[in-house]
Amino acid sequence: MKIMAGNSNLPLARAIAAYLELPLTDASVRRFADEEVFVEIHENVRGEDVFIIQSTSYPTNDNLMELLICTDALRRASAKRITAVVPYFGYARQDRKPGPRTPISAKLVANLITTAGADRVLSVDLHAGQIQGFFDIPTDNLYGAPVMAADIQARYGASNGGGELMVVSPDVGGVVRARALAKRLDNAPLAIVDKRRDKPGQSEVMNIIGDVKGRTCIMIDDIIDSGGTLCNAAQALLDAGAASVTAYISHGVLSGAAVARVNNSALKELVITDSILPTEATRESPKIRVMTIAPLIGEAIRRIADESSVSSLFD
Repeated sequence: MKIMAGNSNLPLARAIAAYLELPLTDASVRRFADEEVFVEIHENVRGEDVFIIQSTSYPTNDNLMELLICTDALRRASAKRITAVVPYFGYARQDRKPGPRTPISAKLVANLITTAGADRVLSVDLHAGQIQGFFDIPTDNLYGAPVMAADIQARYGASNGGGELMVVSPDVGGVVRARALAKRLDNAPLAIVDKRRDKPGQSEVMNIIGDVKGRTCIMIDDIIDSGGTLCNAAQALLDAGAASVTAYISHGVLSGAAVARVNNSALKELVITDSILPTEATRESPKIRVMTIAPLIGEAIRRIADESSVSSLFD
């Protein structure tokens, strides 16, 4: 087994390699003067089971091209099996046609990864479960809920006895994810934020479904981008009588002024994973905490290499 890394999130790749007690494969992933991606592998990978760790986060297209070219380089170097480990799968929000003459870009990216030569894909908290079906190769979707549940119980379980916790979905579409987390938190009660989105990037909170009065609210979602929806939902929960609001998000995209928006919001804390390399502003934010998922991904990689069960990680 060999672990190879692109440039999108080297700290995470190193942490995964450390968990597996393996060195990163010696390779160069660099740019020519005109910004073309060039990959050169400096050690023998013939007949090896190789895992490429590369999130397709900002700059999305550059990181996607790195993943594709790394895959092609390994295929031409006769690697036995190539697994694309994509902690954050970019273009996942374009998983359907929201209107006429629009693309399904998630399917296109799946085709590109498959055509490049990947034999398997490993990702974390895909935005939509059906994306697994976009690939014509085996796809494992890991869930961050067990890691989040352990962190929530360590921080809130003892002080609140678990009885005051309430899991909140920031929209109707995230209810399944919220219910799964609530089940892990000793069947904590569930609330839903009903919102109406007039246009992309803007949302208006309309109503809170569930009694949140006096509760320590834990909002759960897969992606925070601009942060507007989450911050509006946090304010609406406090207006409805919640004691405090903390958000646990799998992928901290945090584009534009998102970090400043979170810092000025009613959120007590925003907890994100390191599936995307945190920016300097994110690391310095007093309200944002980064939680590693390296052991989760590392254990999944070990199980894939050993041909053992990955799903039992979440039993």
